[in-house]
Amino acid sequence: MTDKKDEFDDFVDKLQQEIIEKELEDFNPYIVKLFHNPPNWGKPSDEKITVSNSFRGPCGDLMQFFLKVENDKILKADFITDGCGASVATGGQITLLIEGNTLKFAENLTPEDIDKALHGLPKDHKNCAELAVRTLKELIKKYREKDVQEK
Repeated sequence: MTDKKDEFDDFVDKLQQEIIEKELEDFNPYIVKLFHNPPNWGKPSDEKITVSNSFRGPCGDLMQFFLKVENDKILKADFITDGCGASVATGGQITLLIEGNTLKFAENLTPEDIDKALHGLPKDHKNCAELAVRTLKELIKKYREKDVQEK
């Protein structure tokens, strides 16, 4: 039994290495790192969320952000997506950029800012940065409208 298990483990290891090599042909190492180990991935418990928003882009990918906001400062940012690796990387990158910053900072981010922070998305994945930024801006708009209604 051990020989079969070792053979299978070797096969899986080799296959995983081939997949990573292909990803590195298509994306830079930073993007590959982010989509294999996305920062701030997951939906936090409701009491840790001040505002959340989801948006489905024209490509069909869904992006969702969850923010904990206090005095217009983003204390914590989390996300989920059902999209491709580039969508995972852009969502993670946005959370890294906005945590600890103000809503105004986050509101002013552009898809080009995200693309630059990711060291360049391939042309056929630039829409992932658009999706992430649009989802974030809609979330901030939702937060500001809720804040006004509560005052």
